[in-house]
Amino acid sequence: MSVQLHHLLEGLDQIAPFSLAESWDNVGLLVGHPEAYITSILLGLDPSLRLLDEAIDRGANTIITHHPCIFHPLATVITKTPAGAFLEKALSHKINIIACHTNLDNSAGGVSDALAWALGLTDLRPLRPGAPAETGAGRIGIFAPPLSATAFMDKLFQTLQLESIQIAGRLPERIKTVALCGGSGSDLVETARDKGADLYLSAEIKHSTARWAEESGFCVIDGTHYSTEQPVVPFLQSKIQTLAATNNWPLEVFLSQTERHPFICNYRHNSI
Repeated sequence: MSVQLHHLLEGLDQIAPFSLAESWDNVGLLVGHPEAYITSILLGLDPSLRLLDEAIDRGANTIITHHPCIFHPLATVITKTPAGAFLEKALSHKINIIACHTNLDNSAGGVSDALAWALGLTDLRPLRPGAPAETGAGRIGIFAPPLSATAFMDKLFQTLQLESIQIAGRLPERIKTVALCGGSGSDLVETARDKGADLYLSAEIKHSTARWAEESGFCVIDGTHYSTEQPVVPFLQSKIQTLAATNNWPLEVFLSQTERHPFICNYRHNSI
């Protein structure tokens, strides 16, 4: 059975309903024709030229990214800019681009659930519930049994695949309840503390928020935007593969092999 793009979009709407996206977001089909036939799918976090080149090399004519390639309304498409060059290449090679952004953040089994499961947390519930109640921003869960600070940090570095990490406040010696939000989640810090979390893990933590954590005696960890969202990509691959198998779609779904953390080096003073 040949699969058209609108079939995939209907399936994605079951996995991460587009109605769950924030009002300011831009999700769904951003480049392409709904009636186009899909050859194969490539998944990544970011709509980059590198990802486009990988899709072309693999013969994939459909890309699904977490972050949208068109976020704000476009007044111009200047093809010497990265965004303009991306759109030019996607259109010239007839590559369809789909974004699953805050709909995937807010859905059950989305970005924060994937991060929590990768860490081994259980008894998960939304940190800021949505409607329906199992959806919403962030997650809070527990380690059973609780972990020592050393065991937790070992698990965290392994999950995030980072060599260094930023912490505000004091890391607890014993960690049972963890709140988290994959991606940018500085605004949920006080909610995490008020709901009884031993610490909060997210990314793009504001300076003022870090100061608040320091003076409140609450531990906040910035795990970087890329690393706290990356666990959802293979998870989304598995969901799409299940969708394809259920519907007898002959689709290959690839994970990007070229996408990397944008911050690639940890320089020390006098290291250059």
